[in-house]
Formats: sequence, structure tokens, C-alpha cells
Amino acid sequence: MESIGIVAPQRMHFTEPLALRSGASLAGYDLMVETYGTLNAERSNAVLVCHALNASHHVAGVYADDPKNVGWWDNLVGPGKPLDTNRFFVIGVNNLGSCFGSTGPMSLDPATGKPYGARFPVVTVEDWVNAQARVADAFGIERFAAVMGGSLGGMQALAWSLMYPDRVGHCIVIASTPKLSAQNIAFNEVARSAILSDPDFHGGDYYAHGVKPRRGLRVARMIGHITYLSDDDMATKFGRALRRPAGGTDDEYHFSFDVEFEVESYLRYQGDKFADYFDANTYLLITRALDYFDPAKAFDGDLTAALAHTRAQYLVASFTTDWRFAPTRSRELVKALLDHKRRVTYAEIDAPHGHDAFLLDDARYHNVLRAYYERIAEEVRA
Repeated sequence: MESIGIVAPQRMHFTEPLALRSGASLAGYDLMVETYGTLNAERSNAVLVCHALNASHHVAGVYADDPKNVGWWDNLVGPGKPLDTNRFFVIGVNNLGSCFGSTGPMSLDPATGKPYGARFPVVTVEDWVNAQARVADAFGIERFAAVMGGSLGGMQALAWSLMYPDRVGHCIVIASTPKLSAQNIAFNEVARSAILSDPDFHGGDYYAHGVKPRRGLRVARMIGHITYLSDDDMATKFGRALRRPAGGTDDEYHFSFDVEFEVESYLRYQGDKFADYFDANTYLLITRALDYFDPAKAFDGDLTAALAHTRAQYLVASFTTDWRFAPTRSRELVKALLDHKRRVTYAEIDAPHGHDAFLLDDARYHNVLRAYYERIAEEVRA
């Protein structure tokens, strides 16, 4: 399968104020967008891909000036791939509040001429979906053939089917959940606390101080990364292997608090890398959006009632070793949809990689998606 090759993002500016669930409003804002493939004359072959916590609009392909920057779902999206860009017009949108070009805490507040920082309003999954709908409007897309996402992206796909039921043909929810468990909210709170307690955080206005709460971000990412991997996957990758000196064979404990185990080295590496490119205020915003998502809340916790007005067909996929968003949560969603006799395809894939499996090359997983998109392609042609 070939790569989609060189791609280029575009910045879309919106002047109509966007009312947010918090009661705040954004008077004007930018969204970074990438598209792949060709929109057909009927505008019926469009697929929206919604991103997870630390991803962006850069779903597939590479940049001419940065060929090592490969799209985060490049193994899935492209010519001849499960989401085939020879057949579909694919859109990736960087969400509001992110740090990859869309308006967020790092952007200049037109009222002050300074970065929003802590003044940027709290955003929700529903706010993102409303902003994405305006992107669709700008392309003249009245209805998506499919809206797809993994993890937090899956929440957005589900929200699309709830908020714009007539604008979604298929809703594809992968490794996701209709709401976070108390344990998940707790993990997010510990990660946020690491950032908030970093002396370089400065109440969220660290830009003015020329610093970054790197220590807090590093710990937040380490906490998150532990939850993305399964116990079996960590055992296979690292076990209790000790980190040996470069070129050395030392296999003894050093009786110190420095890095001794390979898994420690891996977590610190991931934390350092994340702190280099991600924004702390964005991390706070996005994890809080995860916490707030709960479409059943307005229905006294009844998910079946919340889904009553949906019209899409659904593909729900989960992974057996994903303890962050366990298959139980996906089955809960499937049952609620079946209560309304919705057409649902459910795949529970026995993969060892934990939550991160939705990003990896698992043949069974990709074959499920390929077959499902074949079906959508037939509908589009019809």
C-alpha cells in the first residue's frame, strides 16, 4: 500500500461567534484542517476523522519540509488502505484549545494582544463537534458518509451521531466509551495536578515568564502512558530488565533513585518528548473535556434514552486488553443502540497492546475497518 505522500494543512478562519457549553463564547477562531482524496460531485464521500488527546489534524501523509512527521493514522488512511483515499474524501480537524495551530491557549487574545493562557475558555466534546460542523458547511458537505475516531475521537464521533443525526451516515467508534469511569477521571486529575503544582506553571500564564511547566507535563504524560499499555504488553517489551550502561554489561542494582529499569527509561523518554511539543494548558483543557463527556447525564444516566434520536449505522470496536476504555464500555454502547434497533457492527479484538492498539497495525482490526468501509463505498456509489 502506498503512502498518500506530501500533504499540506490549511488554516480556516471563522468569524461567526461560537457559543460554548460553559456559557462563554469565542468571537472568532481558526481551525487547522487537512484533507486527503477528492470530494465527489455529490459531496457524498466525505469522512471526518476526529483526533484523540495528543493528536491533530495531521492524520496521514508527510510534510514537504518535515518528512519525518508522519500522520498519526497514516497506517489506516491513504490509497488502498482501510480508509481508502482513492474512494473517500477525508478531513482531519485540529480541535479548539489544541496547540497545533487551531485557536487555543497559546493564541493571542484579540482583547489583550497577549496569549490567552489560563483565560482560554473550557471546551467540551460538544463544542468541538459544533466547530467541526462549520468546517463541513464550508466544504458544502451536508452529510458525512462516516465520522470516525478512536479514544477521545470516538467520543466526538458518537456526539456527532447524537447532535447532528441527519448529517452522519455511519458512526465509527473505536477504543472509546460513552463516559469516563471514576478511575479514568482520577487518572486525569493526578495528571492535571502534576501540571498545576509545577512551579513553572504560573497559574497558566507561563508564556509571559518565558518558561514551560516541563516537569508537570513529563509526569502527566508518564501517568497517561501507563494507562495506554496493557500489563502483558509492558511485560513483553520491558519485563524487569535493567538498563545497562552504554556499551556495558552491568546487570546489578545500583541502589539509587536514578533510572535502573528499562520501563523507567521508556517512560522518562516519552515524558521528555511530550514536554517538548505539547502545551500544558491544552493538556488541562482536553483532559477536562474527556471528564465532562456524558451524553446520558441529561437523561438521568439512561444511555438508551440518550440515543433515542440517533439515525446512523454504527461500527463499534474494542480491544480485549484495553483497561483504560474496556470492552465492557463498548458493549454498553452497543446494547443501548440495539435497544433502538439500530444497525450495529461490533468487533472485540483480541490484541495484546492495550488502549494504544487502535493506533497500531493489527491485521484483524484493519480488516474489520476495510470491510466496513467497503460497505460504505458501495452505498456512496449507489
